[in-house]
Amino acid sequence: MGLLERLRKEWFILGIVLVIAVARLEPGVGVKGGPLKPEITITYIAVSAIFFNSGLSLKTEELTSALMHVKLHLFVQIFTLVFFPTAIWVFLQLLSITPINEWLLKGLQTVGCMPPPVSSAVILTKAVGGNEGIVITPLLLLLFLGSSSSVPFTSIFSQLFMTVVVPLIIGQIVRRYIKDWLERKKPPFGAISSCVLLMIIYTTFCDTFANPNIDLDKFSLIIIVFIIFSIQMSFMFLTFLFSTRNNSTFTPADTVAIVFCSTHKSLTLGIPMLKIVFAGYEYLSLISVPLLIYHPAQILLGSLLVPTIKSWMVSRQKALKLTRQPKAPVKV
Repeated sequence: MGLLERLRKEWFILGIVLVIAVARLEPGVGVKGGPLKPEITITYIAVSAIFFNSGLSLKTEELTSALMHVKLHLFVQIFTLVFFPTAIWVFLQLLSITPINEWLLKGLQTVGCMPPPVSSAVILTKAVGGNEGIVITPLLLLLFLGSSSSVPFTSIFSQLFMTVVVPLIIGQIVRRYIKDWLERKKPPFGAISSCVLLMIIYTTFCDTFANPNIDLDKFSLIIIVFIIFSIQMSFMFLTFLFSTRNNSTFTPADTVAIVFCSTHKSLTLGIPMLKIVFAGYEYLSLISVPLLIYHPAQILLGSLLVPTIKSWMVSRQKALKLTRQPKAPVKV
């Protein structure tokens, strides 16, 4: 793959770096009360646009099919929304006595509470040939994040409902009437959501760079990067071991879905959720940093592991097929 092709493929990650750099050069444009009026255009319009777009693109029939895998669905839910955030919480109790920036540590906890993405986990799963991923409900995510915010739970829920649930439902309703057109034209839903998401990231960091009291030390950032890669590799290995144990009933294709969907986290849902849950926090951008690091890290690790996991799955499926073939009767 050539350099230009690689840059086109990873344009969103490059976009994150670019918007943060632009925010550093001219933070006054995107700050609260600035020309972009992010308190209105981002908090309500941009976030609602992302989930309306998600409603348009979400194929309900595929979601229904995915939910038929009850055991797989249950495992991913429990690992993602119970084990993952709990393990991170326990780990952070140890890290709290270190000099690592406390807001980055809080951001690490929010990463643990995020659901898997509908994009990267599904793409990587399909690249190997496994089953499709699972969509985690935003309401359960909020139960973990709500306790970390000074904003009343009722206020969080009402804004979440109006900017996430309502646009999602409207998008699904509109999809019913223009389904044939959408299937024929295939609009770039992912690219649209990513562009809006870049605007949200830009305004978040504008607020940070406009605040002289916020400082991010390089030591904390390097340690967080190391921790994130370590967490991903450890959890991917853990889910692989669990789903392939001797008494497991998961198929090789199920294992692929479990490894990717249980350990990947959603940036598209995560950043808007953080904007709602941590509304008014001057350290919001620092809380967002671990999730911004986790996203490219999961894509990088996933891409590197796809050939290995695909080779394992093919050989495993062949072995299972041979063991299930009836033995030929022995001639006397």
